[in-house]
Amino acid sequence: MEQISCRACGSCVLVEKYSMQQTSVQWNAAAVAACPEIADGGARVRTCNMLRDSIDDAVVAGVVGVSTREMDVNNRGAMPRPGIG
Repeated sequence: MEQISCRACGSCVLVEKYSMQQTSVQWNAAAVAACPEIADGGARVRTCNMLRDSIDDAVVAGVVGVSTREMDVNNRGAMPRPGIG
């Protein structure tokens, strides 16, 4: 996971992209408290549009890569074979 800061409020979260459509975001208490979109929406708001834009920009810039989740799942716990990978 990569640490990304929201360009609007500066909240730092951990992000991993599994495809262009699927993003995993790990919020911490400080980020939740600092995000005006989350704070204003209370429990019913689960995402921040400005953070989403910041993540998309980080993907375009190459800061956050898109994982090949299928490969990750298939190889979880497996030791690499000599000459492969």
